[in-house]
Amino acid sequence: MDDALIDMTREALLTALVLCSPILLIGLLVGMVTSVLQAMTQVHDQSLSFAPKLLVMLAAFSALLPWVMQNLTDYASHLFSTSIW
Repeated sequence: MDDALIDMTREALLTALVLCSPILLIGLLVGMVTSVLQAMTQVHDQSLSFAPKLLVMLAAFSALLPWVMQNLTDYASHLFSTSIW
């Protein structure tokens, strides 16, 4: 396999990891906080854990969208400038 193709695949995976990790970490933290609150109050309803995670992750995604698009644009321009042919 060509080294350039391996490097491009590695960069794609790293870019995907960097772009997804902030939103996933925020969802993880909100899920942990709601789980602790549910355990303390002994209220175990599935919608009480799903709704806050959904709302906070949507807010985080909309706040991080310019950064995500800038990184994707930079990666795409780097990808098109590096030709493997």
